Amino acid sequence: MKNLLSILFSFFLLTSLTAQEQRKIFGKVSDGKSVIANVNVKIANNDSSTITDSDGNYEIMAGTNDFIEFTYTGLKPVRIKIEDVTRVLNPIMIPDVTELDEVEVTASKRRSQNDLREDYTINKNIIRTAWGYLDADRAAGNIRILTQDQINPVSLCILDLLRNEFAGVYVEGSCTTGGSTPNLGVVGDQRLQVGGVVRIRPGNSLSSQLPAVFDVDGQIFTDVPLWLDINNIKRVAILANLATTVSYGNLGNGGVVVINTIGGSPKNNQFVDRARLKNNYANANTLTLEGVAKNAPNYLKEFRNSDSFEGSKAIFEKYSKSYASSPYFLLDAYTHFVNNHKELEYADAIIADYFEPFTNNPVLLKALAYTYESQERFDKANAAYKEVFILRPNYAQSYMDMANGYRNLSEPLQAASIYARYEYLIQEGFLDRDSIGFEPIIEREYNNLLMLEKRALVENGKAQKLFIAKEDFNGTRLVFEWNDGEAEFDLQFVNPENQYHKWKHSMFDNVDVIEREKNFGYNVNEYLIDGSLPGTWQVNINYLGNKSLTPTYLKATIYSNYGERSQRKEIKIFKLDLKDVNQELFRLNIAQGLIQN
Repeated sequence: MKNLLSILFSFFLLTSLTAQEQRKIFGKVSDGKSVIANVNVKIANNDSSTITDSDGNYEIMAGTNDFIEFTYTGLKPVRIKIEDVTRVLNPIMIPDVTELDEVEVTASKRRSQNDLREDYTINKNIIRTAWGYLDADRAAGNIRILTQDQINPVSLCILDLLRNEFAGVYVEGSCTTGGSTPNLGVVGDQRLQVGGVVRIRPGNSLSSQLPAVFDVDGQIFTDVPLWLDINNIKRVAILANLATTVSYGNLGNGGVVVINTIGGSPKNNQFVDRARLKNNYANANTLTLEGVAKNAPNYLKEFRNSDSFEGSKAIFEKYSKSYASSPYFLLDAYTHFVNNHKELEYADAIIADYFEPFTNNPVLLKALAYTYESQERFDKANAAYKEVFILRPNYAQSYMDMANGYRNLSEPLQAASIYARYEYLIQEGFLDRDSIGFEPIIEREYNNLLMLEKRALVENGKAQKLFIAKEDFNGTRLVFEWNDGEAEFDLQFVNPENQYHKWKHSMFDNVDVIEREKNFGYNVNEYLIDGSLPGTWQVNINYLGNKSLTPTYLKATIYSNYGERSQRKEIKIFKLDLKDVNQELFRLNIAQGLIQN
């Protein structure tokens, strides 16, 4: 195996060259039922374009990291990032109309401050002010909000950010030299400020406009907070009308700039059971594992009915004549011989003899790695993850997969070195940090390694000096990973009272999330279960497809007693190929309730 460090630097030197390699991308555009002709298909920032024919088909040349855009009058545009494995894309376009999501009818539209605080981490339209929480969707006046993922870090200070991002807001002053006006207190009705002036409300002239005040994490400042680190801002909101500034009294006459910092915002460890909502009771129309099996291919049905190794061999030989080039058939056959007959040598020979489909394909290699992990064949899983790492050293998750692979092999030093290398590459600018989606997950993974393996990571007598962040959670942790970045699905968590929380991972519901996953290179999400609701939890999924009409492999890692010395884990793998059906994945009998981090 090549040295991983040399692989990294070779990759970063050649990235600009490989990104230019063009290949044919093709597929069919539809609305889910009927094909759509004359859809405009274009490569962003490129003159290359085409339209779909009468059967909805298209072909276009594109390279890795290009964005392909599908547009049609009356339908929502679709924008998809091209990955290294992308060849076939069959997008579904939907009407461009505004729809209400899960409308809840209640006696009052008012929500308590506790409700707003609990929803702060998942609702980007909620801001925290000195006088409590405001929901921009329900406020009496218009509130403009800029969120963490929309903030351009090149801004030197808050003056640059407001000047560049909020049209109609007048900004005077410079981040480097400050404002030209000295701090003279109050002259007439005009407050003069050091370090610049921000004006929100219009007046007859600039001199008659009162400057805005700043509400930073509940503290009010009349001077512009030039000291504020732009990278530490979570949300910025402009309060420009009397209805939203009345609480500030005379100070708010010129409007208010509300700034929520990352450190001053409600933390992710203020857990909320998202399943405990009104009128969200799960119905009984969930397909069981047995029901899913009834929809399996014929060869799988025959495998399941075979009670002998020789009989299963005959079934494999019969179907391999037609399906030997299908990696999904090979994975099914391999799994059957390992799980049902414990014939590891024969199963390994299947993969070795028909390995061609997996070669240089990180999506299929991850499916293979998941399969090995579910059988606790961690040496083989780690070897597969190494191959993925070689193919995708620019993907953030490659580092977490490698680190966890070494940890499964009881090699914590190797795991820690991978995390250290990941952090080094971020610090040097070779990789970008995703502080919203991936970073909390990989930080939790690394901290858990340090906490449970610190004596193996440092010399004797120095373990107590190793800084380890206090774990903000103990209980059951669920980590979901999927091998295909194009996969779309809804995960449903049903609590013991039959109420559910649903996480929607689709282009229709979370297009920004999917694009961010591709930009940073990860396919993972976590859920934490606290001790508020004992009983049996059920996890379901509705698979929506992956744009190439192939199965997706989902890995669920279940950590019990997370963060404690007694921590243990179980890995489950699911092949998703039955679409648009809510199907059961597994159940958990625990003394706990659900939180999404």
